Amino acid sequence: MATAVSCSWLTLPSQMKNLSFTSSSHSISNSTSLSFSRSLSLPLFSQGNCLPLSTVQRRASVVCEAAPKKKVDSAVKRARQAENRRIYNKSRKSEIKTRTKKVLEALEVLKKKQDAASEEILPIEKLIGEAYSTIDKAVRAGTLHRNTGANRKARLARRKKAVEIHHGWYTPVPEATA
Repeated sequence: MATAVSCSWLTLPSQMKNLSFTSSSHSISNSTSLSFSRSLSLPLFSQGNCLPLSTVQRRASVVCEAAPKKKVDSAVKRARQAENRRIYNKSRKSEIKTRTKKVLEALEVLKKKQDAASEEILPIEKLIGEAYSTIDKAVRAGTLHRNTGANRKARLARRKKAVEIHHGWYTPVPEATA
């Protein structure tokens, strides 16, 4: 931590101004990912302006420009594939949302209409079929889970049935109690 080390940032040379102190149980000599050597940092921290290096080692380790590790080729490929899948899935989900929204808006307009005829639901059924197709394709491709796809299709069917019941085009059959 910066509070554990009493060092003035102004006294450090200009190339070492981006030093950061972090508390850790590891010593500098055991760390292999640092890009500076111990012999370079020993004179900097033992000039009297800062704590001696041995004190710094016990309290906190010095981290300076940790060398980034090169990604393994398979990790690079996986990252590239994941990005492509994310874009593909995003477009599929967007298409599902758009088609669902169109169906729900059309059903809402039909429900508010006072003198609606039963033939007016036919274009909406065509929209529902297209939405079902899009949802099924997304499930097949793995973009949506099959239960999520089923729930979205059921939501559309429930709304359609509610509109049909509202206008009297459909009368639910009462269930027989056993």
